[in-house]
Amino acid sequence: MRIRELVDWALDLVYPTRCILCRQFIAPGRPRICPACREKMPVTEGGGRRRGDFFSECVSALYYEADVQSAILRYKFSGAQAYAEAFGELLASCIYEDLEGEYDILSWVPLDARRRRKRGYDQAELLAREAGRRLRREPVRVLRKRPGVKPQSRTGDPAKRKVNIAGAYRAADPALIKGKRILLIDDIVTTGSTLSECAKTLLMAGAEDVRCATLASTR
Repeated sequence: MRIRELVDWALDLVYPTRCILCRQFIAPGRPRICPACREKMPVTEGGGRRRGDFFSECVSALYYEADVQSAILRYKFSGAQAYAEAFGELLASCIYEDLEGEYDILSWVPLDARRRRKRGYDQAELLAREAGRRLRREPVRVLRKRPGVKPQSRTGDPAKRKVNIAGAYRAADPALIKGKRILLIDDIVTTGSTLSECAKTLLMAGAEDVRCATLASTR
């Protein structure tokens, strides 16, 4: 953990009432995103809809840039799991507006067991649980990831990402998803390779349809 990340992590523990985007202090009990940041957040247009090889569509709440990008990186890699509440609220609104009635099961793209232990939490699962709480949907695990897969962020171009993630997942319980419409939650979508691989796995296991929702998307 770099020094700046360590300082941010310590400040979040001592002074939890800071805007998760601009890092300015806010009054206790106020939303974790300050009014100024809410006003200028890079909100996607129409959910930033995109399609993949195997998922019907993916919607995203925000574009992955500027303060949003920095905040998500702190959330994923610097122990800022408390951000999940504010992020989950944004994601739930996006899902409600763009995908309400389009899915039967709410789930997430999982980390493998080793990385989850090392990080202490699964950021996509936390997002799913916070969003699900607001949508009155209980998230269900539908996928498991095999260990030893190189992180997509370190892989390179889209072709290499697609090869890297091939065969990385398996259905947790095929009987549970048979004939069901699945909504998968993840933190970021870039090339869409991970979501496509997850969707392919679920469709091959008997799911009827797979849609996706992410907190952020590259433009």
